[in-house]
Amino acid sequence: MKIATIIIRSLIGLLLLFASISYFLHLFPEPPLTGNMKLFNDGIKASGYLMPLVKTIELICGLSFVIGKFNKLTFILLMPISVNIICTHLFLAPEGIPVASFLFLGNIFLIYTKWDSYKGLFTA
Repeated sequence: MKIATIIIRSLIGLLLLFASISYFLHLFPEPPLTGNMKLFNDGIKASGYLMPLVKTIELICGLSFVIGKFNKLTFILLMPISVNIICTHLFLAPEGIPVASFLFLGNIFLIYTKWDSYKGLFTA
């Protein structure tokens, strides 16, 4: 279980680092979007702050996962982002479901491995 945790944590960390660094350094051209995904993306861009905020959090989480520090906090911090990514791909861009599923299910698995640390969050 410990080796699986390290592998999944490292893969997610590298994925997050790649996505955030690519965004900030404009390493790849933005793919053309159509339909509702274009509307959604235009709305996020119109806010002016949301995408840089999400990518900054992804960068911090990716560094945390790769380095192996503050992971319990990082698992929780990444959860709303991974839920949004999977929902975006389920409803607007189905071609990204495999990677989004890996991120979401990997995050669920990582939280499960440290469940004793999170039990206090769910008690009244």
